[in-house]
Amino acid sequence: MTCSSCSSHVEKAVNKLNGIKTVTVNLLQNFMVVEYDENILGEADIIKAVVDAGYGAFPADDKAKAKQMTGGETAGGQAVSPAVLEAAQMKTRLIWSIVFLIPLMYIAMGSMIGLPLPSFLSDHENAVAFGMAQLLLTLAIVYLNRNYFINGFKSLIKRAPTMDALIAIGSSAAIIYGIYAIVRIGYGLAVQDFVLVEQYHMDMYFESAGTILTLITVGKYLESRSKGKTSDAITRLLDLAPKTALIEKDGAEVEIPVADVAVGDILIVKTGNSIPVDGRIIEGTAAVDESAITGESIPVEKTVGDTVTGATVNRSGFIKMTAVRVGEDTTLAQIIRLVEEASASKAPISKLADRVSAVFVPAVISIAVLATIVWLLLGHPFDFALSIGIAVLVISCPCALGLATPTAIMVGTGKGAENGILFRNAESIETAHTADVVILDKTGTVTVGKPSVTNIYPTGATAKEELMTYAASVEKLSEHPLAMAIVEKAAAMNLNLMPAADFKQTAGHGIEAMIQNSRIMAGNAKMMTAEGVDIQNLATISDEIAKNGQTPLYFAKNKELLGVISIADTIKPTSGRAIAEFKNMGIDVILLTGDNERTAKAIAKQLDIDADNVIAGVLPEGKEQVVRDWQQKGKKVAMIGDGINDAPALARADVGIAIGAGTDVAIESADIVLMKSDLMDAVTAFKLSRATIRNIKQNLFWAFFYNILGIPLAAGLFYPMLGWKLNPMFAAAAMSLSSLFVVTNALRLRFFKPKFSTEEPPGACPIDFEETESKETKIEKPMTSKSVLMKIDGMTCINCQKHVEKALNAIPDISAKVDWEAGTAQIVMENDVDDETLKQAVEKEGYTVVSIQR
Repeated sequence: MTCSSCSSHVEKAVNKLNGIKTVTVNLLQNFMVVEYDENILGEADIIKAVVDAGYGAFPADDKAKAKQMTGGETAGGQAVSPAVLEAAQMKTRLIWSIVFLIPLMYIAMGSMIGLPLPSFLSDHENAVAFGMAQLLLTLAIVYLNRNYFINGFKSLIKRAPTMDALIAIGSSAAIIYGIYAIVRIGYGLAVQDFVLVEQYHMDMYFESAGTILTLITVGKYLESRSKGKTSDAITRLLDLAPKTALIEKDGAEVEIPVADVAVGDILIVKTGNSIPVDGRIIEGTAAVDESAITGESIPVEKTVGDTVTGATVNRSGFIKMTAVRVGEDTTLAQIIRLVEEASASKAPISKLADRVSAVFVPAVISIAVLATIVWLLLGHPFDFALSIGIAVLVISCPCALGLATPTAIMVGTGKGAENGILFRNAESIETAHTADVVILDKTGTVTVGKPSVTNIYPTGATAKEELMTYAASVEKLSEHPLAMAIVEKAAAMNLNLMPAADFKQTAGHGIEAMIQNSRIMAGNAKMMTAEGVDIQNLATISDEIAKNGQTPLYFAKNKELLGVISIADTIKPTSGRAIAEFKNMGIDVILLTGDNERTAKAIAKQLDIDADNVIAGVLPEGKEQVVRDWQQKGKKVAMIGDGINDAPALARADVGIAIGAGTDVAIESADIVLMKSDLMDAVTAFKLSRATIRNIKQNLFWAFFYNILGIPLAAGLFYPMLGWKLNPMFAAAAMSLSSLFVVTNALRLRFFKPKFSTEEPPGACPIDFEETESKETKIEKPMTSKSVLMKIDGMTCINCQKHVEKALNAIPDISAKVDWEAGTAQIVMENDVDDETLKQAVEKEGYTVVSIQR
């Protein structure tokens, strides 16, 4: 296939078969995806339809045939890009075409500018030799570029003319006219009619034919090079695939091709080596660089039981792993398949160009013939009318129309893959830019997806470490998710846990156990009240914890309160910024969750989502209905989720976006997959969609504008008024440049970088990696008149602490110590400072002052 008319004819030929459901032909990658009924059709029938249409075809999984047909090696089971091979062939053709074109142009036009010619070619007496020399040089160029004629005339015979047909007809017309001129010169010399000889001597058009073919090849070469660059992303993904694996066999290490690895094989991965396939570690530890798959640059620590992904790199350590997914089932293979399928698919916006391309070539041939006849009827010489017809044929460019959409789609999907954003098809790229509502599932999408300790509040003389040690020692016996959060926090604090006995659990209340002859209780306020534990000292803090959508867990030792620990599913660091970006893009943000309304609204408040846009208490089957409701309001809805219960909603949405760390079901139901589980990537996906569609519209505009302007100019429409007449050689150059312009414009997407309107979300803080020692948080005894305890909401990390501390210490006569985990600031004042001044200093940094206790 050489132009969009070719791909259109292949599509039509296959679509005519009974049993065909869908057909998509990719001009850039020279492949076709067909969905058909196997009970009616087979591969052989589809291939025969393509062959009957004048083209060749073979199954994509026939690697030997792919190598034979393309002449390229395979990488990771994929044939070398046809565009790369085409560029190499075009380069050879172009070089030799120029070698023959230079003497052809010298002979044909040298004398016009005073350059000397050999004696056997000069003067009218040698006019036949003059013409034959040009003919022979032109035939050499024709032979080098014979594919234009073979494919062009074949398409005419099949009554499905393509761009090659326009080139073949135009250059053939020029050559035939030149041969006719030689015959007329021979006749003139025979009858000594030198007027006739002079008439045809400098009017042969061989140089036009040679120049047309060479210039078209220049354009094709540049175009093929550019097309090769559009598939760079896929090529880079293929290059990531390891070629060999180290397998443990009979106690020895054996290196084998990755293609020979089977599920269950024991593989060895040493420092610096790539992990061959997806698997599970059974021995050792390693720091694995997963940037090739997720884009995250920091290596991830992996140990026994952890899963590892093929094409990631072991930066340090030694592991043995069991192969779980191999070949086409690996994560990398699935990513490559998604990118290829998206590149091959057609966006709805391309339908107009497809319809135009289908009738374009016959219409151009008709215009060329009509223009030639009209100029002859107007009394102009035959050579004038012929040059008009040839110019119309060679300036018309269905390629520019055909390349406008697929080049931009291919570059856009490739750029997305580089950023860990996988578009399932071209339609998802187009639809994403129209979304005006985004519905966010809360758990695992906006939040981390598992509970963690957010604050620790010991009472009286109890130290934070003491409270956490007792808490984790008793909670380690429970399987509740909240218990796991406490145990993980204790491990992070490097605390040594104590043995616990006589474990008891009371449903809906809590747990208890004996530790060092003391009865330790852990549970909610109901349990403490029932057991006679006084929790009034922490009542205010507990209310604040609950108001913020967090869960307070009380701990007591022998009925004496030790303290309270707040636990919550924490918001991901980038969620607030992503939501701010969605709003700046004019997209309404809806928070959807199965949690209770109080928790949902607390999360929404932190993220600056309107309370009216919070939909809480929704059952899994209700999420799809929420999407449907918004669609019935006339909105284009994007749904972002990660769980199995999100799959129906993802499928129902106009654009379903799955968080990459989510379930396979969610990913299969989605139109876009985010590999890094980062909401900022969803923002990037929308911005990339908008950039791609903008690029397609630019390409289509220039392609249509070029033909709308070029064809009338070539047909001589402006000649009577302005004297403009287009030389066929310039028409050929213009045709080549039009395709090159479209492809080059699409390649600008390779430099796409999302521009964000806000560097930080409201209340967030710049990231710096300096860590400070966390401090103990206690419920302090009443302070002196110059001491103040400030309760602050919104601090989420050590950097928040630094910003608040800096703001308070900037006030004269104040010394402040801030604890972000406790959400408090202890302020000592040499001179009294009013509450409003303190409050303004904190709120200026984007945080909320809950209370000030003097």
